[in-house]
Amino acid sequence: MSGLNYVTQATLDQMKEELSKLKTVGRAEIARAIAEAREKGDLKENAEYDAAKEAQGYHEAKIAKLEAAVASARIIDAKDLDLSKVSILCRVSVLNMTTNKPMQYQIVSEQEADLKEKKISVTSPIGKGLLGKGKGDIVEINTPGGILKLKIEDITV
Repeated sequence: MSGLNYVTQATLDQMKEELSKLKTVGRAEIARAIAEAREKGDLKENAEYDAAKEAQGYHEAKIAKLEAAVASARIIDAKDLDLSKVSILCRVSVLNMTTNKPMQYQIVSEQEADLKEKKISVTSPIGKGLLGKGKGDIVEINTPGGILKLKIEDITV
């Protein structure tokens, strides 16, 4: 993971808690699965052992990725935001100029993104397109579904 990773304090705490679980409980479960598979005999033809070792590799990769995310995390406080322009943690009310439908998004880090909660990543096409724009601006964003024309109606916390 390159660059800084802007998150809220709550997200950073959640990431640290997940990392702790992965390092303790997760590693212990995988070690137990490897030991059980090892007891079943010849390791050359033991599919359970191979699967457990593969799971261990994925688990360690997940730990490494999360450690990198925590190490590059920078906490943003909502009270420090400049609401004259769209930035991370802002809630943006927009009007889809094509369908004339209002939408609202919160711009968040990749770890916090959840479309069901209308939280979009700062690195997504819409997130990138809205960043730095002000109230009243009309933005044309290239998305996988085509060009999206949005008018920024409001920026809040």
